[in-house]
Parts: sequence; structure tokens; C-alpha cells
Amino acid sequence: MSDEDLETLKLALREFAQQRDWDQFHTPKNLASALIVEAGELLEHFQWMDRGDRESLSSRQREQVALEMADVLLYLIRLGDKLNVDLIAAARRKLELNALKYPASLARGSSKKYTEL
Repeated sequence: MSDEDLETLKLALREFAQQRDWDQFHTPKNLASALIVEAGELLEHFQWMDRGDRESLSSRQREQVALEMADVLLYLIRLGDKLNVDLIAAARRKLELNALKYPASLARGSSKKYTEL
């Protein structure tokens, strides 16, 4: 996803909300709550799977998962818009910080938290 794609989605979401007079409901708290609800709906698709890998999903389930992922992304973009957060810049910064917390030489092949490496 490019910066332009994200900006296009952000503006489309803003317009979508304005056309429905929903901006009044899109407080950061409400958007964060909605994001978590949608993330829970995403997790539901994997809840009782032994492995939960791609092969565990039928094509119908993959489509449903994709739509739940889209819901999470859209709420995150909307929240970023309301808080004036550049999500691409924040994600790049977080990746840099994670690289420092999880040096490849220590973290390769390990699922341990950085405090345990």
C-alpha cells in the first residue's frame, strides 16, 4: 500500500462519514473500540483451529477474513485521520524501533519477547 493509496482511503472514509453525518460519533475512543470489535471478529475465524494457517481456510472463509481485515484497516485509517497520525510514518518508525528491540542475530527463529532475548 502506498502513501497515495492510504491518503485516498482516508479521504474516502472521511467523505463516507460526512455523507452520513457520522463524524459526530467518530471520536477516537469510539473508533478504537470499533477497531477492537472488528479485530475480535477477525480472530473468531481462527478461534477453534488447530493450526490456523492459510491452508486451514476455505476460499469462502478467506473472503470473510479479508473483509474483517478490511474493517480493521478502515477503522485504523479513520482513527489516524481523527488523531492526525501519519500511519505510514508511524509504521516505519515502529519497524525501526522493533529492529532495535529484536536484533536479527538474537531474535532469529525465536518467539521470545525482547526482554527475554
